[in-house]
Amino acid sequence: MAEITLNVRQLSAFAEVGYQVAAGAGGHGPREAHSAHGAMAALRELVPVDAYEFVAYDPATGRHRSVASDGHGRLDGDAAEEYTALEAYRRAVATRRPVAMPQPGTERYFRRHLEPYGWRAGLTAPLFLAEGRYTGLLHLATRGAFPARTAPLVTAVSPMLAHVTDLTRCVIDPVGLPPGFSAVAFDRAGTLREVPGRPVSEALRTERAMAAYARAFIDSRELGRHGLWLDRRGQWRETRLLRAGVGYQGSVQGAVVAERPCSLPYELTGREIDVLTRVAAGDSNPQIAAALVLSVRTVTTHLEHIFAKLACDSRTRLTTKALAEGLCRLDV
Repeated sequence: MAEITLNVRQLSAFAEVGYQVAAGAGGHGPREAHSAHGAMAALRELVPVDAYEFVAYDPATGRHRSVASDGHGRLDGDAAEEYTALEAYRRAVATRRPVAMPQPGTERYFRRHLEPYGWRAGLTAPLFLAEGRYTGLLHLATRGAFPARTAPLVTAVSPMLAHVTDLTRCVIDPVGLPPGFSAVAFDRAGTLREVPGRPVSEALRTERAMAAYARAFIDSRELGRHGLWLDRRGQWRETRLLRAGVGYQGSVQGAVVAERPCSLPYELTGREIDVLTRVAAGDSNPQIAAALVLSVRTVTTHLEHIFAKLACDSRTRLTTKALAEGLCRLDV
């Protein structure tokens, strides 16, 4: 990268870019769009920009789409996909450096999307997070010419701006999730996303079967699910699943999965949880015995203990209590 010398005002603008991006991290609603515009207002203190457009890459669909823009007379819906078909796009991603327009191979795109609105120069920067993950593009346009330092400045600030187009973080915060839970979100394609305001659950993130379990929940008619999950390390976790919108502006059906470590309630044992789960599913004692490879007599003994511990006198009341309090085991 070329060496850049900044004065105090420019350093302040550079810091303001990061502040504005951080203020809107975690989603793609009105607040986040406002932070994107705030970041660009700060960037304009460093380079002359008359128009810009943030284009996000959604790993769930493999497509790009505009998420925030300013200065354009109109936005063509296919502009993002058209640009990503150009050699200039592939070169930008490969080198992780901005590509100027017009130049050979970009003339048609430039004439269609920039020139009609009075722009004489364009610059497209690929956006990569500091960890190296690609999140999208930033298109810049000006009526004049970009100074020579524009490309290195944009390259330097792009890891911060990459958060604006990070759709893996885009989750509409679900209603009804209590405090104290770590969480992740999934869409039907199995793409894992962070949940704003919630710590990432490492237990959920590393459980390979959880994406398929979340997809089955998304395809069900349930609004929510609450139960007990025994993770690979033998730790019981109180677990909740809630429907949530994920992707750009929450437009994709998804699910938030949240958990917190717990001890088994009512002094129940793991085997009693298994039996209780089968009771709540409507199984008879012989069916439970067959499913759990137990004798009917052993199942009856377990049920006697469960009835006593939960202070219930019928299978109906036992089922109602188990479902209401999330006492059933989740079969992940």
